[in-house]
Amino acid sequence: MSSPMALQSTRREWFSLVTLAAAARTIAAPSKPERPNILLIYTDDQSHRTLSCYPEAYPWVRTPNIDRLAHQGVRFTAAYNGAWCMPARATLLTGHHPHGVESMRMEGEYPGSVYDPERCPFWPKNLRAHGYTTAQIGKWHTGVDTGFGRDWDFQLVWNRPKYTETSGNYYHNQPITYHGGKTEILTRYSTDQYTDWACEFIRGQGRDRNKPWFLWLCYGAVHGPYTPAERHRQALAGIDLDTPKDIFPPRPGKPEWAQKINQWRKDTNGRPVSGNRRFIDWVRQYHQGVLALDEAVKQLMDTLEETGQRKNTLVVFTSDQGLAFGQHGFRGTKIAAYDANIRSPLIFSMPGRIPENRVSKTPASGVDLAPTLLRFAGMAPPWPMHGRDLTPLLENPDAAWVHPAMVVATGRKFGSDTNQIPEGDEVFQGGVPWYVMIRDRRYKYVRPLVHDLEELYDLEADPEELDNLAVKPEHKARLHQMRAWAIAELRRTQCGFVDRMPPVREV
Repeated sequence: MSSPMALQSTRREWFSLVTLAAAARTIAAPSKPERPNILLIYTDDQSHRTLSCYPEAYPWVRTPNIDRLAHQGVRFTAAYNGAWCMPARATLLTGHHPHGVESMRMEGEYPGSVYDPERCPFWPKNLRAHGYTTAQIGKWHTGVDTGFGRDWDFQLVWNRPKYTETSGNYYHNQPITYHGGKTEILTRYSTDQYTDWACEFIRGQGRDRNKPWFLWLCYGAVHGPYTPAERHRQALAGIDLDTPKDIFPPRPGKPEWAQKINQWRKDTNGRPVSGNRRFIDWVRQYHQGVLALDEAVKQLMDTLEETGQRKNTLVVFTSDQGLAFGQHGFRGTKIAAYDANIRSPLIFSMPGRIPENRVSKTPASGVDLAPTLLRFAGMAPPWPMHGRDLTPLLENPDAAWVHPAMVVATGRKFGSDTNQIPEGDEVFQGGVPWYVMIRDRRYKYVRPLVHDLEELYDLEADPEELDNLAVKPEHKARLHQMRAWAIAELRRTQCGFVDRMPPVREV
């Protein structure tokens, strides 16, 4: 790696080279209005609870700029993009649940990973062939091959799987690779730098201005270590919040594995602490990290307005998954099927094409994003995808929808490597077993891929998921219905382990 001092000059050099290259190419015909630009803002470990436009947020949460984006479009009450970082991104790029992402595998020191682009193609390649300039800025977490020149025309990327020694550098000292070439250390706060790079791209630097563009903007915030920008380190002073009801075991009615989750201890006053820090301190720091993201959204929207591109740009805001702080005993943990762990925000906005200030109560899944974005670009999916195009819900958020949202959590396994469910400790990740989760507007069902209790929750009556209806005889009919629905979805998506699942534990 080169010295940090060379970073800014290298950045200017690469922008100049790409801009000159774009100018030297034959100028394409002007883009048509029906082929909008697409800005996909993708944050990391950001729970829906961190946004004040969601009623589940703490009363002191304030995210006015993301709220404004939600007011200018459709907000989904619930989205489930994945169970942790890598599978969520693989799902986005393929339109497949992890069991359909062939050839992807963890390899070497964590988070090292590889894939075969012939067996595991990513749809930005097809968008690029369709006349779009494709760009990716920020965190990359899906194989050491970032796809520059194949999937992406423009890429300023922190390649976590390649530079494993800096895989924890979410906010400073990241090795940034410029357009498949030189790698330089970024010492600036990553959220701010990614935003500036994105705004430069939106203004036209490094791209053919006559083509529509797709930008996947991948922030590292608010992943641990939850580092806020220096300007926000004193924010949210004096906040208060209730301790989650089931932060400590036992948890009546829940599976055996859930009884073992105990990532907090009681101090001398009986209050939850982890390490040397109080529960409230952890939650405060996590929310401080969101403040720079909210400022970033304002900067991005202002840039779209200033350049006259706002009305012809589909803006999507979401996260790979959420993060539990105290709920069900977890501390800074995703993976588990509870909303506190994996429920993401999801907002679509495009004035004039998407209705404004609307809410869809239909849950969405990560596999739905690819066919939806491709539909806006005027393309059919280049291969059969597991997800459904959400456009009918964007046109009418109250439209009837008979499809469930599904998450399939298979740990670090993908594709046909998931056909055989592991035994013993290998089927657990962070204390959570592999599972299949589906939900509709009201009910959530979770089938663990170990011999343990199923879970069934009425999210209207029990949004904190404390009362497991699966253990109550009066809900047996619904339990069987949801179980059959999950199996049907696994079959529809050609899941290899569907007939090998361990039997459920009957009550």
